Amino acid sequence: MKTAVACFAFVLGCLHAADYVPIAGGTLRTALPMDGETVPVAAYQLRSKPVTNAEFLRFVLANPEWQRGKAATLYATSAYLSQWHSASDFAPHAPNAPVTNVSWFAASAYCASEGASLPSWTQWEFAAAADASRKDARNDPAWRAQILGWYEKPSVERLPDVGLHPANIYGVYDLHQLIWEWVDDFNGLFVTVDSRAQGEQKVFETCGAASLSLGDKENYAVLMRIALLAALNGQDSVGSLGFRCAKPAQ
Repeated sequence: MKTAVACFAFVLGCLHAADYVPIAGGTLRTALPMDGETVPVAAYQLRSKPVTNAEFLRFVLANPEWQRGKAATLYATSAYLSQWHSASDFAPHAPNAPVTNVSWFAASAYCASEGASLPSWTQWEFAAAADASRKDARNDPAWRAQILGWYEKPSVERLPDVGLHPANIYGVYDLHQLIWEWVDDFNGLFVTVDSRAQGEQKVFETCGAASLSLGDKENYAVLMRIALLAALNGQDSVGSLGFRCAKPAQ
């Protein structure tokens, strides 16, 4: 009971608007060849940090249809928020840690509550290409190695708070080194040896040969994210998968 009260008190204490940062957009050298080697990305706003446990608890308290045990099975599996102590208590996880085990449907509903949506893949990829001083650091082997180092670390039972790593040049935190993230068009990220593939297409989605179809074959970190998202259904939940939201440019 004490932890539940503490969680609720924290939620009441963090009633403030989420921070969205403007991103001017531009031309993106995308990893997905079906979109062409480069794609235009219009200006947009992106949440500076992933959605946290406390923020998502506030959402489910206001929208009980998204509470664990009440969400329709069509929109969330039994793994939905299964790491929380109860439907209204995120203990033993920290309030400022990113919420995970959230389905795409629930993440989309949360973003809609902020007047936003999940970012598209190209919006996420555009922002994630940057480091603290460059808008596109992807050709830097040291930067890629730093990101890959995160994948080599064993997963932890309790995630750290958001915002502990330095922000990138846009002021966006944690696009790498903390969690995977849902994107709005995740079910369009077909990574196959042949983009015309039909039927058993998903069999190839996580196949190593699929990497040959990517536009940036050396960016293994991006390949892993695409392969994970392409293998999911909208009602799935993963313990290392969270989300952030995006809005049109003002």
